[in-house]
Amino acid sequence: MAAARARLVPSQRRSRERFERILESAVELIAEKGSDAFRMSDIVERTGVPFGSLYQYFPDKTAIIGTLAERYNAIERACVEQELATTKTVQDVYLALCRIVDGYFGMYRDDPVMRDVWQAAQADRALKKLDQDQGKFLSDILTDALRRVTPDVPATRLSAFSELTMILIAAAVRHAMSLPRNEARRILELFKRMLPKDLRDLN
Repeated sequence: MAAARARLVPSQRRSRERFERILESAVELIAEKGSDAFRMSDIVERTGVPFGSLYQYFPDKTAIIGTLAERYNAIERACVEQELATTKTVQDVYLALCRIVDGYFGMYRDDPVMRDVWQAAQADRALKKLDQDQGKFLSDILTDALRRVTPDVPATRLSAFSELTMILIAAAVRHAMSLPRNEARRILELFKRMLPKDLRDLN
């Protein structure tokens, strides 16, 4: 299976600038063509970076998309961590999850490249592991928040609930992205009302 991230992340300034120029060009190409259509030769043509140097950093297109996915994943993690960091009650967690839903939708609606990379991570076997790791990381953040506000609920149930909740949030936002904006908002408002406001049944 192909690597799903950069082969080499340089530390020297000149090499780092070249590395970033490659990624910036990839973002431009994805915005113009989509992740399926752009080629490594497009990167070479746009940046002037020789094929040999390009492959030194990225063995293939999947590695470029995977590196971008990791950067976008970091933005998602920061969003979830920030929303859940100060929760003190179950109601706080519920409201934080609602904001996370809105935050996800806003990010992917406003950044077509982020949306394209996210969709690519669902379809490519090499990228799917990154997506699965991201889901696990986010569900662990939610589990930690729930453990603070529901200390009597068994850890295994909190973990299962958190994993399912993050999967459903991602699926709801993904579905909303396929709809006209007004319909998407209506669907997401309905989804947020379906999120649990009382976790006593998990005991």
